[in-house]
Amino acid sequence: MFPAPPSAMTAPKGSRTQKMKLPIFTRKGTLKVPSPTEEDWSKDDEEDYIFKGPDQELDSLPQPYRMINKLVNYLFDCSWEIIEERDKSRKAELSRIQPTIYPPLMESKLNKMPHCMALSQDYVFIGGTKGFSIYSLYNAKRVYAWEKLKVDVTSIWATDLGSEILIAPVDEMGIIRLFYFYKDGLYLIKAINEVDDTSKQTTCVKMEVSEGGDFAAFLLQGAGDIWLDVYKLPKESWLKEVEHPQFALNPKKRVRQLQLDTLDPMTADNLEMDINICFRGDFKLSHPVYIMKIKPPKPVAGTAFKTPLEVFAKIEDCCGLGSGQNHFIKESQWDQQASIFKATYQKYLDGEREEEPLSMATFHFLFPSCLIAMPAEVKNPPGVACVLGVHWTGSHNFFLYSLNRTLKDKFDPESVWPCAAPIVVSQLSHCCSYLVLACEDGVLTLWDLDEGLSLGVIALPEKCICQSVHFLKYFLVHKGRNMYPEGPVKSRVKCVVLCTDASLHLVAASGTQGPTLSLLVERPVKHLDEAICAVAPVQAFPGMVLVFSSNGAVQLMDVAKPQTVCAFAPPRSYLLAIPWKPVFVVSLHHPCFLLRGDHPDEIGSASKADDIPTSVFYFNFEAYPLLENISRNCTISQTDMLDDMAFPQALPLEKRCEIFFQKRLKKLANNKVKEQEHWTRLRRYSLLLQRENLKK
Repeated sequence: MFPAPPSAMTAPKGSRTQKMKLPIFTRKGTLKVPSPTEEDWSKDDEEDYIFKGPDQELDSLPQPYRMINKLVNYLFDCSWEIIEERDKSRKAELSRIQPTIYPPLMESKLNKMPHCMALSQDYVFIGGTKGFSIYSLYNAKRVYAWEKLKVDVTSIWATDLGSEILIAPVDEMGIIRLFYFYKDGLYLIKAINEVDDTSKQTTCVKMEVSEGGDFAAFLLQGAGDIWLDVYKLPKESWLKEVEHPQFALNPKKRVRQLQLDTLDPMTADNLEMDINICFRGDFKLSHPVYIMKIKPPKPVAGTAFKTPLEVFAKIEDCCGLGSGQNHFIKESQWDQQASIFKATYQKYLDGEREEEPLSMATFHFLFPSCLIAMPAEVKNPPGVACVLGVHWTGSHNFFLYSLNRTLKDKFDPESVWPCAAPIVVSQLSHCCSYLVLACEDGVLTLWDLDEGLSLGVIALPEKCICQSVHFLKYFLVHKGRNMYPEGPVKSRVKCVVLCTDASLHLVAASGTQGPTLSLLVERPVKHLDEAICAVAPVQAFPGMVLVFSSNGAVQLMDVAKPQTVCAFAPPRSYLLAIPWKPVFVVSLHHPCFLLRGDHPDEIGSASKADDIPTSVFYFNFEAYPLLENISRNCTISQTDMLDDMAFPQALPLEKRCEIFFQKRLKKLANNKVKEQEHWTRLRRYSLLLQRENLKK
């Protein structure tokens, strides 16, 4: 054995090496504590030492070198774990099946950045600088530009009224204007909330037009208050007034007006336009009829009645009882409950209280149904909305207001639907037949308004709060394909729910079975950039939705699988300026959608945001090889549904009863076999027990 130098063999007494490991050879005699200087260490009896391992050698280092060595090793181990994790993530990313990415079919270049888009019939309405423009959906060419404002348009709505279109742009001042678009003419109806005194100017936050265009509601705020204005739209009068004008324009004046209102000097030379629309500024159409003003519900206060007999003598009806709105509780009782609450939670109430924001409203126009109580003397025309459903932020109640009233009538709700928790989201289907109320506690209530029944109540997973609900046109899975039933389907609904944690769920419900909940996309934990920020159903394809992610990805998902079918992206030179808030619009009647893209290379050089080169990209689903067969034969006939036993929920009542009895007969035969097996097992067990008793 070769002797080792003392620095490699000796260690201070009490070191970790001496405590944890016993050397093969120990030194003779009593060990002494060596001096801290290596030069003073003894060099005698070197044959009594052995070579030590690398770990023992490191433990022999004096402080603070041992601590430095441990820190370096710890940093190295942590770095190595990060490198391994990144390598695994990279390999997993490469191993994942990447969806096929399709480019846009057409591109419409704009010299100004659009802030919003709307789509109706065969036209696209884009709001931007000092007005809005109208584009053709088929060739992506601009056909008209109305730019008469001093500020930009921030949001725009377009509603199909049949052969006409109602356009409602909102500018930066919050002023909303109604335009009537018919054939080759654009008419200004009215600026709803424009006033001469700017100090009294109100802002339009939201608007909604009923299906068919008979009513419109506008959510306005100003001077620290917020309310809802409801109007009746005289669409029949508008059609008569534009079809039978009282006077006609001079042809020369009309051509001059076309050139002034349509051509844009900056793009007229480079953009080919169809000059077939003009602004009819000299036409005065009938104004909407103001119906009522709805304010947020007042805080609960004590009643002035002194005795129960006085209450029943003054009460007119029992409508709303049990909803927390029509109560008769003394003010002293409220004060007593408030004092108890403050005494119990005083430590939580001592902090600074933030000013509560204004209560926002979500509202829907509902059609006559069994769930909506209407006076017997009121006769509502078929296909016309009769009730406005409203819920306010932080409110447990869904209020129903009749639209068949005048300004002299009281503005109290006709009925109230109370919920166990505050309503955060409410959504009405496109056919106006189904309604979903999502509460703060994650509970969803589904209503079938046509049949007048509840489709069930279902709860989202824990800590999941509903962010938005999107109805899907009801579909079935037939031979591995998603199919639309050819005939009408009643009391069956499917919707996609996007939660605040970016998880995506599918809710399905029917009249005879309770609702079911299935997870489509989990909450992202590692890859936060893949969080879903927006969802849009694709009506042209059964069971398909567009999913927009925070990293700018746009994917088409099949919710029945669930799996990603393909992806869409603008050219590489363009990106989404705000990926978590994309500007897009999906057509309800055409297999296409439009997406805004910005040029990233020009963002830094642009002096203003509006000067950034921007394009609107047109994606047609049927133009791509992977999707061209999906839209073909996407409906299943009633005959095929009768022959296929996979769809008992869509069969007639007689056929369903026959299938039900056949299944029960088969179950009876199987049950007899199982009963015989159970009986045989019981006999054997009884015999075993008898033998055990005899032995005792």
